[in-house]
Formats: sequence, C-alpha cells, structure tokens
Amino acid sequence: MSSTPAPAPAIGDRPPPTFRQKAGFFAMIFGMFMAILDVQIVASSLADIQAGLSASVEEISWIQTSYLIAEVVMIPLSGALARILSTRVMFSIAALGFTIFSFLCSLATSLEAMIVARTLQGFFAGAMIPSIFSTAYTMFPRSSMGKVSVVIGLVATMGPTIGPTLGGFITQTLGWHWLFNVNIVPGLIIAATVWSCIDVDKPEPAYLRGLDLPGLVALAISLGTLNYVLEEGPREDWFEDQTIFRLAVLSAVSGCVFFWRAFTYRQPIVELRAFADRNFALGCFFSFVVGIGLFGSVYLTPLFLAQVRDYSALDIGIIMMVTGAFQFSVAPLVGTLSTRLDLRLMLAFGFSLFCFALYLNSFLTAESSYWEFFVPQAVRGVSLMFCFVPVNRLALGTLPPDKLKNGAGLYNLMRNLGGAMGLAVINTLLVDRGAHHLSYLTENLTLSRPQVQAYIDRLSERLGDGLAGDPELAAMKILFQLAQREALVLSFNDCLLLIGLTFGAALVFMPLVKKPRD
Repeated sequence: MSSTPAPAPAIGDRPPPTFRQKAGFFAMIFGMFMAILDVQIVASSLADIQAGLSASVEEISWIQTSYLIAEVVMIPLSGALARILSTRVMFSIAALGFTIFSFLCSLATSLEAMIVARTLQGFFAGAMIPSIFSTAYTMFPRSSMGKVSVVIGLVATMGPTIGPTLGGFITQTLGWHWLFNVNIVPGLIIAATVWSCIDVDKPEPAYLRGLDLPGLVALAISLGTLNYVLEEGPREDWFEDQTIFRLAVLSAVSGCVFFWRAFTYRQPIVELRAFADRNFALGCFFSFVVGIGLFGSVYLTPLFLAQVRDYSALDIGIIMMVTGAFQFSVAPLVGTLSTRLDLRLMLAFGFSLFCFALYLNSFLTAESSYWEFFVPQAVRGVSLMFCFVPVNRLALGTLPPDKLKNGAGLYNLMRNLGGAMGLAVINTLLVDRGAHHLSYLTENLTLSRPQVQAYIDRLSERLGDGLAGDPELAAMKILFQLAQREALVLSFNDCLLLIGLTFGAALVFMPLVKKPRD
C-alpha cells in the first residue's frame, strides 16, 4: 500500500532562491527572450533574405510561418517533456537545439534548407517559453512574484516589439546571416548556465510509459494545420482554395480526436482540467486577447510604414523603439503596484489603456510619421505592462504546483493562438476593407464632378511637357493610385480600431475574475 504524498508547501512558505538559482532563472528568461524575439527579428529583413535565397515574395513568408507553426505545436507539449526529462534537462536541450539550428539558418543557401532549419529552430524555441512561468512559481515565494512577473512580462512583450528594430539594424550593418548568428554565443551560455544552476524538479521517466501517442499526434496535426490555415488563408481566399479547405477539415477532425483522448485517456498529453480553475480559464482568454493586440499592433505598424510611407527597416525600427522604451520605463512602477493594488483593477486599467492607444492610432494619414506615432506608441507601451503582469499572476497564481507545467504551456499557447488568429483576421480585413474603401472613393472620382475634372486638367498640364503618352490618361492613373493609397490607409485605421475594440469588449468578462490570495 503506497503512502499518501505530503502536500506541497504553499508558495508563500518557500524560502527565497539562492544566487545560483537566480542566475539559472535569469538565463532561462534570456532564452525565452531569444525564442520570442526570433519570430519578429526577420520581419524587417525579409526582402534581404529573399534576395539571398532567390525566393519569391510568396515563398519568403514561410521563414516566419514555419517558425510559428513549429513553436505553436511545441508549446503545449513542453509540460509533458519537462515532467519526463525535468525542467533543467529539457530547457538545456532546447537552448542547445535552438542554437544549433540558428547557426544552420545562417548557412542556408536555399529556401528549402532555410525552412527546415527555421522549423526545427522554432520547435526548440517553443520548449523554452512556457517553462519560465512554471519555474517562477516553483522557485520564488509569493511575496516576490510581483517583481518576477514584471521581468517576465517585460521580456515577453519586448521581444516582438524590438524584433523589427534589432533585425533592421543587424541586417543593415552586418548582413542578414547575423540575424541567426547572434544567437550562437548567448545560446551556448544559456544552455550551460541552466544545466549548472537549475534544479527545481526531478525527471519522471515512468511518465513516458503511459504517454498518449495518439493524442500527441492529433494535437500536433491539429495545431500545425490550424496555424497553416490561419497564415495562408488570407492570401489564398480562405476556403475557395482546396488545400486550405482540406487542411481546415483535418485540423478540426484531429482536434476532436485530441479532445476525446484528453477527456478519456488516463494520462493525456495535455492536462485540460486546469481550465476548471476559473481564474486560469479567464486568464487564458485574456492572454488570447493580449496576443491579438501584441502581435497585431507590431505587425500593422511596420507594414504601414513600409507600404504607405516607404520607410527603410532602420527607420521603422526607430519608430517601433518608442513602445519598448515606455514599456521599460514603466516596469518598476507596475512591479510596485502589483504588490499593493487589486490585480483585477490593474488588468482592467491595462486593457482600457490599450484600447485607448489603438483608438489614438486609428487616425493615420498618408503623411503620418514619427510624431504622429509617438503618443499612441507610448500609451501602448505603458498599457502592455499593465496587461501582461496582472494576467500572468491571475492565470497561474491559483494553480496547484502539479498543474503548473501543463498550465503554463496552455497559457502561452493561447497568447500565440491569439496572435495567429488576429493576424489572419487583420490580413483578411486589410484586403476586404481596402476594396470597400477603394470602391467608395472611385465612385466619387468621376469626371462629372468639377473638382475632379479641374484636378485632372491641372495635372495633365504639368505632365504635358516631355510626356510621350496621353497626359490626361497619365493624370487619371496617378489619381487612381492616390485613391488606392488612401483606401489602404483607411483599411489600416479600421484594423487598428477593431483591435482596440476587442480589448474594450474583453472588459465585460473582468467581473468574473476572482481576487487571488495574497
């Protein structure tokens, strides 16, 4: 007859970590930063990589897509791997694998080689992200979680924000290969430090014997195909494309198989019972919304500056730095407040402030530049810290220790899925709203209107000298291009406003969050 295991000590009873443990934990945080950063570090340099690999515009997007798909598949599996191998072994292997495949990315001479290397790089990156959260709640006493959550929140939100800035600078000064080579030395140091300093749990190899392989395969297929559909759907007109339709069906079917296994198998690959905790379920929902805002805003701003303003990668990075600078400056304040204020009020304030920031950002014009972006970016930077720190503690702070690893994986998965779904909706809206605005504008650009005819006449007169073709036809073409540009600007404004409204709508669920224990 086996004895009943002693209950785990309360987090508040845990002694502070030693210097050695802190060194290992901060190495893990930097590893998470690298994993998150590498999603966006290539965003402003895709044209350079495209030229280096002789790829088409459509093909080069797979450099980001392959990484994201692999990362999303790996994140929910990290809890089971950490349990089988221990956090120390799993994170060290993940950091080493991430480093090796970063180096292989820099050596790639073809698109195919790059996609394979990026997929495996993203797979190892996905193992590093969730373990930070479970390790923090295992290692630190509750009294320290305010400061620890601020550090984690700053790193998790700064990665996507400064990715385009750092990537543009590296590419412009050293070349695109160094986007991946910069990971080599830090990655080796992180792997060695975590291996030497982290010892928060013991491996459970017996867990492997009852591993739900059908559930594992179903989860990987469902998440992988779902992410592909979300990434490629807007470009392929969604279910009009047979490949997208079939993969969507495959994702739904395999998802059903996974849920069936999760609720019927004695040892599921992902423990979904964590969602029985109301705060965890609501925290995952809010994390999903944060993912929409974080990835959506970071995606839209560089895209607008590149397509409408024709800015260089470095110029885009300089504007994007505003958000990061304000995140960093407000972090100490958020850490202090998180120990003194009701976390629910902080989260409501953060969501309201993010909504306001996107509202301010939704009045773009074709002439918008640094100062037009400054205030919205600054407000967004402040709001992100007020969003991420409370939601992290509200979601994971009430879970028992035995559910933290799987819970951290699910929590992070929701943020990434929010980002993926948000980007899919954004890309679709950019096309649909752009066509709507262009139709409206062109309906009013008829020669029967005196103002339009007068503009065409003046432009034709200026173009007449030295123009080989018909000046009036050339003037009308320029006018149509201006209408296209204005329609694009209006569609960006629509998308930014929709993201802001999503944060506003999420506030409806805030009263359902329970106040966590002190």
